[in-house]
Amino acid sequence: MKPLSPLLRRLLVAALILALIVGAVLWLLRPKPITVILKTVETGKVESTVANTRAGTVEACQRTKLSTIMGGRIEYLGVKEGDKVKKGQLLMKLWNDDQKAQETLAKAGQNLSEQRVNEACIAAANAEREADRQTALRQQGFVSVGKEELSRTEARTRRAACNTAKADVQQAQARVGATQTEQGRIVLHAPFDGTVAKIVGELGEYSTPSPPGVLTPPAIDLIDESCLYVKAPMDEVDAPKIEVGQKVRITLDALPKKSFPGKVKRVAPYVSAVEKQARTVDIEVNFDAPESAGRLLVGYSADVEVLLASRDNVLRVPTAAIQEGGRVLVYNPGTGKLEERKIKPGLANWENTEVLEGLTAGERIATSLDREGVKAGARVVQDEKAGSK
Repeated sequence: MKPLSPLLRRLLVAALILALIVGAVLWLLRPKPITVILKTVETGKVESTVANTRAGTVEACQRTKLSTIMGGRIEYLGVKEGDKVKKGQLLMKLWNDDQKAQETLAKAGQNLSEQRVNEACIAAANAEREADRQTALRQQGFVSVGKEELSRTEARTRRAACNTAKADVQQAQARVGATQTEQGRIVLHAPFDGTVAKIVGELGEYSTPSPPGVLTPPAIDLIDESCLYVKAPMDEVDAPKIEVGQKVRITLDALPKKSFPGKVKRVAPYVSAVEKQARTVDIEVNFDAPESAGRLLVGYSADVEVLLASRDNVLRVPTAAIQEGGRVLVYNPGTGKLEERKIKPGLANWENTEVLEGLTAGERIATSLDREGVKAGARVVQDEKAGSK
């Protein structure tokens, strides 16, 4: 073989050196791998749930805002805020000396009517005996028929007067009852066992009733704390999926990082339009074990997650890792790049989505899709701070 000329050898060496330089430059100028968070595909539990659109509220099964039927000056206030009361207990009473005077007058009239009954009925009994005596005498021929008839008429008149007097007594009794009923308009009794939440007014102040449609604060706000539930607004789109008896998870802002099991007890039969573009359906849920939450306060804000369906030991991925069209970015350890792959999703919630087809356990997918440059074909490295979860 003919040896290479010195010129050719120099050209080959120069070309090799140039190629190495170009390669080195390209290596130095190559894009740096993107740091991403990779999540290992694994099996676990996936639940299909719906949650409230706005914060729900802890409510009392029984709560009443009491006001007297008529206004007046507070004469008696038997409770203070926070007191426990029993059903039927007198809570508040307004001044009513005028009503008491009317009752006294009515009772006096009733007593007078009862005395007149005695008088009229005794006279009726005497007249009836006299009529019987006149009948006996007429049969013996001692008195005329006319005199007997006159005596009988007198007896009937006296008996009618007796009956009228009895009717007057009933009327007097009704009048007394009316005055007593009138006094019920100025008193407040507890309609159930509960706790006094708020009192508006002090002893000696004027209490004003709160008729429907008028925003007047009630005199006493009474709450039954022994029975509490959560009322939460659900989006109208999710409402058809919710049924009475479904399991729920309840979370409270006052007790972070805790959830409490419960069940749907009621779904409202109508849609609420608080805002034109926010139509919701209220649901009510009970706690399975309210004592586990400790002392709950009426008015606590709460969130409700309704469990529609659940599957155990299924392949799942973070819901946030799924792009539009059911696509995910799978990490290829051989090339160090991300590859796009389409999956078939199953049950899903805001945290995890079931994978029916497209992935196998152990593969890793990118979850930090919000980072710049994260796309199919990108060279990536694992974010060591986040780790491979």
